[in-house]
Amino acid sequence: MLLVIDVGNTNITLGIFRGDELQGSFRMTTKLSRTSDEFGIFICNLFKTRGIEPSDIEDVIIASVVPKIMYSLTSGIIKYLGKNPIIVGAGTKTGIKINIANPKEIGADRVVDAVAGYELYGGPVIVIDFGTATTYDLITEDGTFAAGITSPGLQICANALWNETARLPEIEIRRPESILAKDTVSSMQAGLVYGCIGQTEYIVERIRKESGIRNLKVVATGGLGKLISESTDSIDIYDPLLTLKGLRLIYHKCRKG
Repeated sequence: MLLVIDVGNTNITLGIFRGDELQGSFRMTTKLSRTSDEFGIFICNLFKTRGIEPSDIEDVIIASVVPKIMYSLTSGIIKYLGKNPIIVGAGTKTGIKINIANPKEIGADRVVDAVAGYELYGGPVIVIDFGTATTYDLITEDGTFAAGITSPGLQICANALWNETARLPEIEIRRPESILAKDTVSSMQAGLVYGCIGQTEYIVERIRKESGIRNLKVVATGGLGKLISESTDSIDIYDPLLTLKGLRLIYHKCRKG
């Protein structure tokens, strides 16, 4: 079995693959204060809920955008699983060409999503990740990472709205029935969700216009991606497991290499 780990700013997502089939996925919060023992024990206990023994894990691959936790996380994996994980980074074989000024500036998660979007759904493709930040990445027909756009994520916008105002409450992020809100909660929901929908539609169309590529597929992932993808025709596919699938694809490229 292969353990794949996506370390994001808000959550750590783990997936276990047997061959090409995902056997299970788990989420834990990203906390900087965990020790290697805490990581190792917690991960092993997650496995046991699915009847998986640590000895069943044959290899591990990690993509991370949170450098501060990597020493403890990798040490916990080595100590409790007995595996030295592959870390996706500069020099990792991905099959994607990075055509920007400084390729090292692109987060590992974006590269992994680009690989999955391109290999699973074909190019040219725009991959949108509705995570802590919302990212829009253009991968051309020949597998080149040609451009990337970064904006505040929906949760960041929501947190700013109620943390930086005196009287606005913390609310559930969901799409109201109408943008014509008649109360405070639905007005906030309308502004957040319809604002994100509008941003998505505009950026996708702007990418098409400036790149000159009209036949672009648009693939979305990320925790709040389902909410947005269900509300716009600008997104063709929503795949919540895109990053985990991308890690599996990169793992096999590395092993073949």
